[in-house]
Amino acid sequence: MSSIDTEPKDVGVPVVPATLHTKRRQLLSRLLKSKAATISVIILLIVVMAAVAAPWLSPHDPFANKLIQRLKPPMFSNSSGIYLLGTDSLGRDILSRVIYGARVSLTVGVSAVAISGVIGVLIGLLSGYFGGKVDDVFMRICDVQLSFPTILLALTIMAVLGSGLDKLILVLGLTGWVPYGRIVRSQVMSIKNDEFVLAARAAGERQWRILFQQILPNIWSPVIVIGSFTIASNIVSEASLSFLGVGVPPSIPSWGTMLADGREYIGVADWLTIPAGVAISLTVLAINILGDWLRDYLDPRLKNIL
Repeated sequence: MSSIDTEPKDVGVPVVPATLHTKRRQLLSRLLKSKAATISVIILLIVVMAAVAAPWLSPHDPFANKLIQRLKPPMFSNSSGIYLLGTDSLGRDILSRVIYGARVSLTVGVSAVAISGVIGVLIGLLSGYFGGKVDDVFMRICDVQLSFPTILLALTIMAVLGSGLDKLILVLGLTGWVPYGRIVRSQVMSIKNDEFVLAARAAGERQWRILFQQILPNIWSPVIVIGSFTIASNIVSEASLSFLGVGVPPSIPSWGTMLADGREYIGVADWLTIPAGVAISLTVLAINILGDWLRDYLDPRLKNIL
């Protein structure tokens, strides 16, 4: 009888896929390597916390008019407390209105991106996958909308509809879907004839299952990057439209309305406009820097560089 081999055999080490926890650690590690991206995240966290906890962080009522203390400089104090950033032309606390303004900016930015993203992704999927007349119709619609400057188109629509937060979100959402549609269309056209899509067709998968279960998960990266940049663009658009008087109503604390209210006093009371301007600049800059880092992070060609 042959002897039984009792020596352990090298069966190889099974490859364990990276867990969600591991991916988060890798993301955090790469984020911390970029000082600009890390500072941008900190700024955005502060803005988000200010928006969420505005009722508790605001030292005064941002809606209360006190004409007796109008146009008071920063660090003004009286029996009701200290006004760190001064008061506006109606005696309202500037700091409290800046904190509440973060709510409006983030609400408009994120909500409009959600609307435009859904519309653009759906149109891009259908246009890139089916092609032909479907592609021609959607792309001609894109060309028509691109022929009008986005801010001018939004200004015209808001002038007809009137000011309002819900109307502003809807207008920015309906006018901002074109970049999503064009990018998603090009991505779908580049992968719709790949092996995994052809295999799904051969297996008899329905068209909608191929679109949403096979193709869509493989094109999320550019959509996320576009969304991050569009949030910043929507914040600027909201401030611009509110500054022109067709965005958020003057009764709602907004960075754009604060700029509009302070333009008449900029020569004698610059503290009315500087806080809102700094808030817009820092928020938009942080989002753009983080979006730029996210674009590099999601690019597989740069994963070994970051």
